[in-house]
Amino acid sequence: MIETATTTFEVKDRCAWITLNRPDSLNALNIELRWQLSRHLDTVEADDDIWLTVITGAGERAFCAGADLKERAMQRDADEAQKQAWRELQDETRHIIERWYHPKPIIAMVNGFALGGGLEVAMACDIIVAADHAEFGLPEPRRGLIAASAGVHRLPRQIGLKPAMGYMLTGRHMSARRAYELGLVNEVVPLADLRETTEGYVKDILRCAPLSVRATKEAAMKGLDRDLPTAFYTPYETETRRLSSEDALEGPKAFAEKRDPVWKGR
Repeated sequence: MIETATTTFEVKDRCAWITLNRPDSLNALNIELRWQLSRHLDTVEADDDIWLTVITGAGERAFCAGADLKERAMQRDADEAQKQAWRELQDETRHIIERWYHPKPIIAMVNGFALGGGLEVAMACDIIVAADHAEFGLPEPRRGLIAASAGVHRLPRQIGLKPAMGYMLTGRHMSARRAYELGLVNEVVPLADLRETTEGYVKDILRCAPLSVRATKEAAMKGLDRDLPTAFYTPYETETRRLSSEDALEGPKAFAEKRDPVWKGR
């Protein structure tokens, strides 16, 4: 396990587990945490032995309560050396919300508040599993802000315009159950079952050929930007790789031989 001032990072059985580790601040996103999360996702993208990622928050109170507004207030009065250090980290950060086509599946394991930037992180993931006490929302207008990390764009796309506007224009929270009803969350379970349920998704993804999973994600996500015929006829890079891969032969062969496939990811 790699532990930093703001995160932990562990790879276990081809799955990267990233924990936002500022529980005393409800795992709020300060500049350091964004940078560390960016570095971990860079590692995931570059390492062919990592097939998917789970992101969660430390403790039982919050997945992530959003931007660190205390740090934001401090930035104005910080000395020039500190400002320069922050600028350098920000220049090196490719935040999850701007990784429009991250190639590998990401699961958000939401163990409490997912508000503001925290919800924006969760919405940038492919699957959300939530504890039943979790709450979701984009309360930025109550602070004189907007959900500018793509929240104002992702929420209407993920739950529909009218429900999204109802939450975004009021800053209201939604319960985990309501988030499930609106299609924002895949599953809601008691906190005691959260890890086991998330691991179930991990195990099922690992049962699939990794290039098939990545090709599915790429085609689905990029296809959303196109009309249906264009999406269908567009060639996708990962699908091209999958078609000529060893795994494309291994799947039918294993089925015919009545055994579990052995995926190589190539």
